[in-house]
Amino acid sequence: MDALTFAHRLVDALEEHKGENIVLLDLHNLAPFADYFIICSGSNDRLLDALARTALDEGRAAKIHGRVEGDARSGWILVDFGDVIVHLFTPELREYYRLEDLWAEGKALLHIQ
Repeated sequence: MDALTFAHRLVDALEEHKGENIVLLDLHNLAPFADYFIICSGSNDRLLDALARTALDEGRAAKIHGRVEGDARSGWILVDFGDVIVHLFTPELREYYRLEDLWAEGKALLHIQ
């Protein structure tokens, strides 16, 4: 499975499991460490944990290993699948770090509110 197809699968799964304000950014020409970022908000710790589990489950189903950094209590969980990196934030930390602005040169392929 190519990285873009996998990224779309992740977006669909996150949306299905109540992820909010989901953005898929194409970073092919900007970052040597990943091709795509998925940025998603969750309203509370429990939802952030569930979204991280959902992403890992999708990775296992696609036979793509994921590594988790951070935890829900910190307000930011990163799930690294190599070519695709998922950022799960509380709305407050997402506003604080503003990754979409930091990576504004990347092409937004999808934005689900």
